[in-house]
Amino acid sequence: MKFIFGLGNIGKQYDQTRHNIGFMALDHFAESQGVSFTPTKLFASAAKLQIDGETVWLVKPTTYMNDSGQAVRAFLDFYGGTADDLLILHDDLDSDFGKLRFRAKGSAGGHNGLKSIIAHTGTQNFLRLKFGIAHPEHTHEAVIKYVLGKFSKEDLAHWDDTFQKTDQALLDWIKGADAAALSNRYNG
Repeated sequence: MKFIFGLGNIGKQYDQTRHNIGFMALDHFAESQGVSFTPTKLFASAAKLQIDGETVWLVKPTTYMNDSGQAVRAFLDFYGGTADDLLILHDDLDSDFGKLRFRAKGSAGGHNGLKSIIAHTGTQNFLRLKFGIAHPEHTHEAVIKYVLGKFSKEDLAHWDDTFQKTDQALLDWIKGADAAALSNRYNG
């Protein structure tokens, strides 16, 4: 069993914001697989699919970003998964706009959603796919406004192409590609 979590904030006011890129990528993948999300009692909306005999849960926490780990912990506990079964999709201020980067483990790097997941799972050893949104290089308040700001139409057009690549990367992971193979193929 595998779990792909897209990180974001719930509510219409956060649709198409930089911080919700994880939700956006997961929505694109779900649509490509012909599945839709339904609410669960596990602090998330989820979609279940089968790919090459593997059960895969696509999960969007219904907590806010800062409490994402609550949904991760609930799914792992309920379905008997471990951190090895996780792939987390999230925004990355420290990468150039549009850059994809797989990372097998590491600190939260200031990302509150990752901080929550690390706190709830007790480990930093889980796979992430980071979506570069660039850094505004301003004050803390400006950074918050930036990550909660909406993408421009031009930016959204760029993401459509990137999500096609992401869909293939997710399929590769589901079919057994490890972090090194995914990094070699998709990072950059």
